[in-house]
Amino acid sequence: MTGPARPVAVLVGPPGAGKTTIGRKLARRMEVPFLDADHLIEESEGRSIPDIFASDGEPGFRRIEEQVIGETLESFNGVLSLGGGAVLSPLTRERLRDLRVVHLTIGVAEGVRRSRGPGRPLLAGGDATAKYQALLTERSPLYREVAWTTVTTERRSSGKVVSDIVDRLESGDPHRRRGGGRR
Repeated sequence: MTGPARPVAVLVGPPGAGKTTIGRKLARRMEVPFLDADHLIEESEGRSIPDIFASDGEPGFRRIEEQVIGETLESFNGVLSLGGGAVLSPLTRERLRDLRVVHLTIGVAEGVRRSRGPGRPLLAGGDATAKYQALLTERSPLYREVAWTTVTTERRSSGKVVSDIVDRLESGDPHRRRGGGRR
């Protein structure tokens, strides 16, 4: 008899850190399924995230997000990528406890560059750099709270990031670096 489903890894981090890109490649490398929470939310609601924000506001979106993530964590055994603000929910943070949560980090300038576009309602309009910095200031302690390990994606190929994460997951050592050494 097998136990309940548990994700192999859950990716968290700010917008533009590469959660979806790294998540897909990590799942492929580990030969497990991949799910992106933002895509699950859009599928369950039948509308885009910007549309949900426009009609329900951020509080409405966060309620939907919390529910979708909770259901997924109970039944999924692959790699799951969460939206950048998912950690704002105390219930979601509690649900992430004891899971292999990989916190992907990136600097402000690179995060802003990668996050430009219409799909990012919290960065739309005004000074994107100031908004991104404010998001990091609010969320970074929450990412650290849930993280089993932290990996930077800045100035690194997705292949190197994935190899780094696989080494840590397979060894069970959240500090392990490629080649077994520590930095």
